[in-house]
Amino acid sequence: MKVVDLPLVFALGDEQLVGLLSAPEGPAHPVAVLVVVGGPQVRAGSHRHFVQLARHLAAQGHAVLRFDVRGMGDSSGTAAGFEHLQDDIAAAVGELLRQRPEVRRVVLWGLCDGASAALLYLQQTHDARIGGLVLLNPWVRSPETLARATLRHYYLQRLKQAGFWRKLFGGSVGAPAVRGWWQNFLTARQRVRDARGGDRLPFAARMAEGWRACPGPILLVLSGDDVTAHEFADHAGRDSHWRGALARPGVRRVDLAGADHTFSNPQTGPQVLALTAAWLRSADGGADL
Repeated sequence: MKVVDLPLVFALGDEQLVGLLSAPEGPAHPVAVLVVVGGPQVRAGSHRHFVQLARHLAAQGHAVLRFDVRGMGDSSGTAAGFEHLQDDIAAAVGELLRQRPEVRRVVLWGLCDGASAALLYLQQTHDARIGGLVLLNPWVRSPETLARATLRHYYLQRLKQAGFWRKLFGGSVGAPAVRGWWQNFLTARQRVRDARGGDRLPFAARMAEGWRACPGPILLVLSGDDVTAHEFADHAGRDSHWRGALARPGVRRVDLAGADHTFSNPQTGPQVLALTAAWLRSADGGADL
């Protein structure tokens, strides 16, 4: 299927947002995709991953818009941060539907704090035009989540490795290194305890509300070699706001072993493209959105 890339400039108040719409030359599928770009990131994505995603999905018949939020890339204005992108996302959804009137539902696709921004958008707007979410390594960072993930997925895992003990008792690890490692372990454990007494960052709880507000299916992709993914899984598994959220009907979770935060290696990058396309084709993730 022939793919056409259309540069767009659309207004958000007095500012101009710049994007690129990839779509089939003929009529598009009734489900389109909006790539939500968060953080200090532009519409191409790390190692042009968003470019590859958009063109891959467009070749399957979907219209895909990726754009620079205010203050980033080619868009004007001041960067607002991922917690405050509701107006940017709403403007992009409106432009996507204006360009492709055959579209009936829009899926928000986001990586890291782009995923967080997508959830916060639904929590803030309950936009009926949104039919589903694709979320990769959502950002829930707080002092407790970072300390807990480091403790569980680094220090405790090291204690379970036979190679660690062989090096220790074989004398290849010096006493200063052992003392430093142990001190770091104790520090990480103490940070978990200290963080329990403080206030949680409110955005993670609001993300859970957005998750529950999603009117359609959700695809969650977590990297096996990424602390942000570990933080999210740990937080969603123990925080009261997230209790039962990942088990709700319509949620599909995929853990990609060996994947880094941006799926940069030659194996996992194409896997993400294929997963997204297959999910959109599925009964839960496609025509019934």
